[in-house]
Amino acid sequence: MTIASTGDLVAAAAARGSGVAAFNVITLEHAEAIARAAEIRQTPVILQISQNAVAFHGGQVVPIAAAAGAVAGLAAVPIALHLDHVTEDRLVDTAAWAGFSSLMYDGGPLPYRDNVERTRRARQAAQAAGLWVEAELGYVGGKPDAPRGAHEPGVRTDPDEAERFVEETGVDALAVAVGSSHAMTSRSAVLDLPLIEKLRARLPVPLVLHGSSGVPGETLRAAVAAGISKVNIGTALNVAMTGAIRRALADNPAGVDPRPYLATARDEITATVLELLSVVSGAAG
Repeated sequence: MTIASTGDLVAAAAARGSGVAAFNVITLEHAEAIARAAEIRQTPVILQISQNAVAFHGGQVVPIAAAAGAVAGLAAVPIALHLDHVTEDRLVDTAAWAGFSSLMYDGGPLPYRDNVERTRRARQAAQAAGLWVEAELGYVGGKPDAPRGAHEPGVRTDPDEAERFVEETGVDALAVAVGSSHAMTSRSAVLDLPLIEKLRARLPVPLVLHGSSGVPGETLRAAVAAGISKVNIGTALNVAMTGAIRRALADNPAGVDPRPYLATARDEITATVLELLSVVSGAAG
């Protein structure tokens, strides 16, 4: 199947009152596991590669993007490829060439005016290359560059400011700060559902939730019903992967072949993705 467009998948989810899950890919096993779960559920998904993942791969975006793109292209369901949390201009400039249909420019930690100016510049470059562009306003907790909590004063996305931001930048979607936090390993985040509803009513673009690994299933379902259209998930997959590897190595400490423990890890990621897809893709408003 041809690789899908992120914009098309998000628009379709918004139109039917559900969400599309966007899963972060670090290794080939991540991509394979996500695609397998999507095929089992017969639901579209988005494979995301973050700037941090690119750094892990020696700063080279093409090899991991090509691998994820190959998995997406072979899948029996629509799968899109998205470049996540970009701050480097070089990645904006090479995203379309590397096979992405979209990117998220991350100016969330910046002061409002700096966020607007940098996001507008990135949006112009990206959209000239045919890319769908997501941005962030407010501060989603858990990022090391600005150690503020998700519930501190002033970090939530303000509806008035968000309306101005979308108009000034021309972005296609907006990641909003509503109480979630990146890198959470337990599902205990408390979301501001009324704020999601207000933002959905005010903004002409789809809403995106980052840090969804830390959100309880029923709350995540309610967030989608309240207006979230794209749901970003990363840490939950890594928890599943590393837990499976730890158990496999403990059971076979003399083993040296990585295939058995990577296969087990891939299966655990698939199981996690299946559970999350039942929440996100089935949550109709």
